[in-house]
Amino acid sequence: MNGKAIQLPFILLIITVSACVQKKAQQGDTGDLTSGNPIFPGWYADPEARIFDHQYWVYPTYSAKYNEQVFLDAFSSPNLVHWTKHTHVLDTLNVKWAKRAIWAPSTVEKEGKYYLFFGANDIQNDKQTGGIGVAVSDHPDGPFRDYLGKPLIGKFHNGAQPIDQFIFKDTDGQYYITYGGWGHCNIAKLNKDFTGFIPFDDGTTFKEITPKGYVEGSFMILRDNKYYLMWSEGGWTGPDYSVAYAIAASPFGPFKRIGKILQQDPTVATGAGHHSVLNIPGTNKWFIVYHRRPLGETDGNHRVTCIDHMYFDDSGFIKPVKITKEGVKKEVLQ
Repeated sequence: MNGKAIQLPFILLIITVSACVQKKAQQGDTGDLTSGNPIFPGWYADPEARIFDHQYWVYPTYSAKYNEQVFLDAFSSPNLVHWTKHTHVLDTLNVKWAKRAIWAPSTVEKEGKYYLFFGANDIQNDKQTGGIGVAVSDHPDGPFRDYLGKPLIGKFHNGAQPIDQFIFKDTDGQYYITYGGWGHCNIAKLNKDFTGFIPFDDGTTFKEITPKGYVEGSFMILRDNKYYLMWSEGGWTGPDYSVAYAIAASPFGPFKRIGKILQQDPTVATGAGHHSVLNIPGTNKWFIVYHRRPLGETDGNHRVTCIDHMYFDDSGFIKPVKITKEGVKKEVLQ
């Protein structure tokens, strides 16, 4: 055995140990006790959390410059603590009309297929090509391929930039899309195969449900027959990026802003926003998955994905979230 034969395994060992040390340093060295925050290494933002096939899944934006932000990774976990990376579950190579940044995915399972909705190209007017697209796969880890060959929403409606989509399934089985940037939030009723929309009774397709303070990043949950609309406020590159919410008796509102529930803690991290919410089925255990900026970071794209507990009071209002370095304990799905 020569020197070169033993050198390569030694280098690989150093790389592996270095990666583990980096992960522990990011997470505050919590080991297997808690998830730590961030829950996985790398610059990732706008995370959407889902449960598929008895696994937790997180679909985030790969946070980079727009001309580099041309693919999506996903992460899966059996317990919220240990995460597996699935690379390039969607790539713009498989979306012929997407030429630059894709972000803020929203993924749902329907009749054995997985549909990933995404924003692309950051269009600024109706003359540009881009908006909200749909990709489909037989598996939650992809590969996802363009479903329509064109954007699902490629124009501005009610002043809403077609970005930051979320897919919400109501108790009657109807799927809705909420979305919108530039301070406007719309809701629309998806048809059965996700190829288009079902108009509302008044003939309109896109209803504006914008609450006061809304900027972007809509998200909706249903709890105790109440619809909670949540969104991000502030500028995404700044320390004051945050999440607020409203409650209504219908997914169409009216939604009156109640207050912030997620924001920076100058001792932990800044820019805490653009979130999603996980509820363990059959329980009152709720988690908020979001991105934030590590202390000292000034690059707008340097954002990491984190998880913390989200609690409700006896009246159904959401308590302010305490952002932590520790994250959450193991939660295995039954």
